[in-house]
Amino acid sequence: MSQQNYQQTPQQPPLKSVSLPQRYPQIVHNPYQNISSVAGSTDTLQSTLPSASPRPSQHQPYPNPPAAQYPPMSAQDHSHLESRNGRHSNKGKEIYTYHAPWPVYAMDWSKAPTEKGGFRLALGSFIEEHENKLQIVTRSDLVDDMYANQHSDFAVLAETDSYYPITKVLWEPYKGKHRTDLLATTGDILRLWELVDSPSYGSNTIGGRGSGEAPNGCPQKLVKKSELMNVKQTDFSAPLTSFDWNVTDPSLVVTSSIDTTCTVWNVETNQAKTQLIAHDKDVYDVAFMHGTADIFASVGADGSVRMFDLRSLEHSTILYETPQPTNNVVGGPAGGGPAPLLRLEFNRMEHHLLATFHMDSMSVQILDIRFPSTPVTELVKSHNASVNCISWAPHDSGQICTGGDDSQVLVWDLNLAANNSSPTTSTTNRSSHHRQSYHNGHPQMQRHISDPILAYSAESEINSLCWNQSLTEWIGVGFGKTVQALRV
Repeated sequence: MSQQNYQQTPQQPPLKSVSLPQRYPQIVHNPYQNISSVAGSTDTLQSTLPSASPRPSQHQPYPNPPAAQYPPMSAQDHSHLESRNGRHSNKGKEIYTYHAPWPVYAMDWSKAPTEKGGFRLALGSFIEEHENKLQIVTRSDLVDDMYANQHSDFAVLAETDSYYPITKVLWEPYKGKHRTDLLATTGDILRLWELVDSPSYGSNTIGGRGSGEAPNGCPQKLVKKSELMNVKQTDFSAPLTSFDWNVTDPSLVVTSSIDTTCTVWNVETNQAKTQLIAHDKDVYDVAFMHGTADIFASVGADGSVRMFDLRSLEHSTILYETPQPTNNVVGGPAGGGPAPLLRLEFNRMEHHLLATFHMDSMSVQILDIRFPSTPVTELVKSHNASVNCISWAPHDSGQICTGGDDSQVLVWDLNLAANNSSPTTSTTNRSSHHRQSYHNGHPQMQRHISDPILAYSAESEINSLCWNQSLTEWIGVGFGKTVQALRV
């Protein structure tokens, strides 16, 4: 979408701003003296993940969904993905499957641009006991025969212990010429890891540094580089719910916590740049706006999307607030109040767009930060149970995938849906889903899109999604102990 489409609109309405809660210090000053690289234990990790986490066995079952709109797909059939516009890919396998020894929650693709480097997945376990794992896997046909798993599509490259459940894992943004493979994880604290060749693997092509032995049978190992936490409160470190790695400036990482704060870290110096009170309640997710090193947004239990600018932290900007529930709303929070927002993600191409969803909601809201308060688009009536995860396409600004408790992975195209949206919109131009949706500087009534272009049915609830940023035809899907790479 070109920017000239908006140059003729009248002056945009002012953003709604709010001062940070006065009962807390707005910014924790002089954070450097409170940061250290530590290896000590912290208090037991609480159950920090909201309802987007793997569901407990005692969870009440959902009512039987209406008649399926999409044909069920077998995990053994190579035509797994049913396309609404008749498009299928016939190149190679359509699905690669890995059965992990534990429930998978955190997942991310490597950002390397080659097939061998980009098809690596980092996986984090979700085990209530203190026996969690961080694992790196890749396709069996991409490793030496001695390490390939003849009985699985995937082979394990490396594995290490993580005492607490991993709430999120990310590979470092690609910088051009990778000399190292760095990853970060959150749980009790923020940890940085380096993936290096095991000494027993022969030549050390990645620059294997550090100590420790690789697990048996793994050609590589994960070396812990640093552990970052604010040790001002020495008796307790509030668990981290999520984080994001800045693509524009890869030295910056921002974390979110149940203690209502967000912290921006410099991972090259292992120091905190700033810590601020972001919400009135737990913060569930945080993300940098693409194309900038200064702007990030967060969502939390108070039901709001708030945006921050590191150049001016005196105020946060409220982009969206969950509507107050009515007596007819099902699944609202106990005791009333707005429903928490669980996840958010910025569009990688149209940086002003972001997606989010409510707790126990079957819809996804698409927001435009230039026109706050009301979603410009809502994805509705296709999931039959709560949405758990979202992931924007890295190569198409209109495509996004969603996963939910109905075991469905749905891929939506907001551009193609422009002609098929509900009558509440005046958009008629298929080429851009925003091109004609504004009038006198204000977005017209939001579009409701209910027809995804692709649908996949897994064997259980979808807990994680990740669209590969370099090999863009692949989406990673996690459900139960199973991870699948789907070709789209």
